[in-house]
Amino acid sequence: QFEQSSLQAVHQQRREMLSNVCSRYTRKRRLLQPDDLRHLVVDDTHGLLYCYVPKVACTNWKRVMMVLTGQGKYQDPLEIPAHEAHVPSNLRTLSEYSVPEINYRLRSYLKFVFVREPFERLVSAYRNKFTLSYNTAFHKRYGTKIIRRHRHKPSDRALERGDDVRFEEFVYYLLDPRTQQEEPFNEHWERVHSLCHPCIIHYDVVGKYETLAEDANYILQLVGADTSVKFPASSKTTRTTDDMTAQFFQDISPFYQRRLFNLYKMDYLLFNYSIPSYLRI
Repeated sequence: QFEQSSLQAVHQQRREMLSNVCSRYTRKRRLLQPDDLRHLVVDDTHGLLYCYVPKVACTNWKRVMMVLTGQGKYQDPLEIPAHEAHVPSNLRTLSEYSVPEINYRLRSYLKFVFVREPFERLVSAYRNKFTLSYNTAFHKRYGTKIIRRHRHKPSDRALERGDDVRFEEFVYYLLDPRTQQEEPFNEHWERVHSLCHPCIIHYDVVGKYETLAEDANYILQLVGADTSVKFPASSKTTRTTDDMTAQFFQDISPFYQRRLFNLYKMDYLLFNYSIPSYLRI
């Protein structure tokens, strides 16, 4: 009981922080469009809405949502292959419902999102999408473009394969005004506030990657999920840490560090992350 009430206090503080920052920085509230709701996964059985953010335990959360919504088809989240958790037809998103159904769910369901230190999440996305040999789709789709635009005298091989993007080049790509003019950021490096709209949708729980296990259990208890449903314990040894993130930023000039920080500043403010000590801004 005591643990529950101290957790409640933590989550109350996070919600207050969020609403303070929202009221300071957002002038007028715009209306939600169906497109804004593509990241909100719906569990009608437990009255749950989860806004998934890539690189913040979203594969495991999608697995858990499949167990919760699967009518007994799945028992253990870890038995669900990772790629299957990302098959769109396996989970419904709020954008698939009618307007009255959307409004009803936004009003009455428990809404939650998980966030992570923004630059740690960014480096995690970079490592996953650009340094692993099997992510050829990302190399072709983004890597070739990044190298063409941001590398001086690239080799023909690099232009064709796009599989050796340096972190510095990735940063230039993010800060290039053409990037967002041409298309929205990919969800793996899009800002949380652009994916989940926390100033328009009032989240009941803001979970943090840093307190993943206790926040996950708290949510499952809140919705009365079966006690057999457990959020998978993290076993990853390759996980991106603060120290690792600092190393990636060593070669980025203070000028670009500041610009990149400004790009992700709202996520820092909304979710109460302090400016990383390794930044020279």
